[in-house]
Order: sequence, then structure tokens, then C-alpha cells
Amino acid sequence: MNFDLEYAGDILPDLLVAFVQYTLVATALGIAVAAVLGLLFAVIRQLRIPVVTQLLTAFIEFIRSTPLLVQLFFLFYALPGMGVTLSPMMAGVTGLGLHYACYMADVYRSGIDAVPRGQWEASVALQLPPRMTWQRVVLPQAIRNVLPSLGNYAIAMFKETPFLAFITVPELLHQAQEVGANTYEYVEPFALAGLIFLAASYPTALLLRRLERRLETR
Repeated sequence: MNFDLEYAGDILPDLLVAFVQYTLVATALGIAVAAVLGLLFAVIRQLRIPVVTQLLTAFIEFIRSTPLLVQLFFLFYALPGMGVTLSPMMAGVTGLGLHYACYMADVYRSGIDAVPRGQWEASVALQLPPRMTWQRVVLPQAIRNVLPSLGNYAIAMFKETPFLAFITVPELLHQAQEVGANTYEYVEPFALAGLIFLAASYPTALLLRRLERRLETR
């Protein structure tokens, strides 16, 4: 079986369009949702608010104990039966964001726990309001400590965007499958899809390792 370079060149633009318009957009939005919700979850658990913390912990454990694909199917196919209809892209971003927020919450919590106790005591001694203590003292240090770990989850999310093809989001894998179905030639589109993912994720992983080493030396 030969790899047809001419055919690959013809289909590459369509794959790149799907990659930019859907895969990258879904990843960026999913990361934003996961980063914000994960931080909110971590802070709530750290504050130990009665009932709310217990319910949130149960929710996090449920999400982490069930497959992402099941959660995407529920959001896209089951919610309409309950009167809530999401577009494929919205369901995909919501599913990715919620799923990874539950993992990022533990990353944030480890960063918060790593803030020296003296920082908390100094804030109390200076009579800083709790909100300012979190915003100006605790969170900047915590987030700085966990940036590489957050980046690793961002890369993991990027590599799981092909799951969105199962809920009809026309992302890179979906487009590769469509091209293959139209031409009955699947080697080139799937090989190109894999190479595009590799070209995007591998340099990002190298940058994260460099960032991690730089943070360790400070």
C-alpha cells in the first residue's frame, strides 16, 4: 500500500481548517472552562463549606469515575430528553471543561497546600480581608507552582478532542473520517490527522518541560 502524496496534499487544507476551527477552538474553550471551574472547586473544598463541600466532592468523584465519552453522550443525547438542548460544540466544550475541571481541582489544591503556613499567618497579622488574602497572597503562589501540571492536563484534553467526533462535532478526526468515506482511502487522512496532532502537542510538551525546569530553579 503506497502513501499518495498528491492525494494527501489535496486533503490537507480541509483537515487544517477542521483542526483550527473546531479542534483548537474546543481545546481553548475547554481549557478556559476547566481552569476556572477547577480553581473554584479547589477553593470551595479548601474553605470546607458545610454540605456544599460534601456535594461538590461527590460530584467530582462521580465525574472522575466515569468515562469522558459517556459524559459527552449524556450532555448531547440525554439532556434534550430533559428539556435542555446543547449544540454539538457546546456539549463538547462543556463535557471537556467539566471533566478536566475535576482533575485540575486537585492540582490547584496541591498548590494551595504548598503555600507556606507563614504566608497565611502574615496575612492574618496584617489583617488582610480573606478575599485579598486569596487574590494577592495565596492564589498567585499556588498557580505558579502548578502551572506545568495544568499544562499537562491541557495537552491531555487536546488529545481527547477526537471524542467530540462521536457527538457530530466536525473536528479533525471527524473530517478525516468524512474524507476517507468519500474517497474510500483512509490511510492518508488518518495519517495526516495523527501528524497534525503530533506537530501541535509535542512542541507544547517540550515547552512545558522547559517551564517546569525554570520554575524549579527559582
